Amino acid sequence: MMKQLGRRPISISIYFAGFLLLLLILQLRPTMSQEVEDESEFDYLKGSSRGPEHWGELNEDWFACKNGTVQSPIDLLHQRVEVVPELGKIKRDYKTANATLKNRGHDIMLRWVGDAGSININGTDYKLQQCHWHSPSEHTIDGKRFAAELHMVHQISNVSFAVIGILYRIGRPDSFLSELEEEIEAIANTEDEISIGKINPKHVKMGGRKYYRYQGSLTTPPCTEGVTWTIIKRVRTISAEQVQLLRNAVHDDSESNARPLQSLNDRVIELYDPKTVHHHE
Repeated sequence: MMKQLGRRPISISIYFAGFLLLLLILQLRPTMSQEVEDESEFDYLKGSSRGPEHWGELNEDWFACKNGTVQSPIDLLHQRVEVVPELGKIKRDYKTANATLKNRGHDIMLRWVGDAGSININGTDYKLQQCHWHSPSEHTIDGKRFAAELHMVHQISNVSFAVIGILYRIGRPDSFLSELEEEIEAIANTEDEISIGKINPKHVKMGGRKYYRYQGSLTTPPCTEGVTWTIIKRVRTISAEQVQLLRNAVHDDSESNARPLQSLNDRVIELYDPKTVHHHE
């Protein structure tokens, strides 16, 4: 009886240690839902064993890349679009904050380290975290692909994202990218993350109030689903030199960093058009 009593505290401590370990795993796991910081584990090269068609096989945490049912990007096909006046205009509450610029291997990411504000979707505030560029564009409109696409990534938790996508065609330089050109050149072909001081997210020009809205995923591993996408309908301009700068700065030897289009799988694509609001009132 004495021996049993003596062993009991050890059993309890083992159970307690196991419980703490489980809690730690549960806390760490959601962070894996965020975009991969080190992009050396995958690539965009056609026919590569680490290319988009194989992302879901490279890491067990990337299973959604292969088995997900609401993946991004998609073609915003006009016939599938449903006009929804109730969506309302985009509610942005951005503010200037300190930021860093990082070369992730396949893209250049601007990360706000201070509070850069948020957007409000259906009464929920999603905090602005970072933005990065893809070229050519990942989303298409009626099958048309554009020169580049900017993603502004917002979060309310590690597993709930809202991304604003802005499409660009070749034309006049993009003013926001012009602000960052020297810094992008400074981290070209490095793996550095440098501080670039205060950056105002309002300098990202969206233009036009029409936008598409649909439910999708992150477009890079781990391809986490549950992302609310807002794609601005108006296509803005970017210079050919700026697109080349973004591609030359990274070190992936690839001409593009755009994931192929994913199946729509009967998803609804909503469109907000201010003109229809007055028509319905």
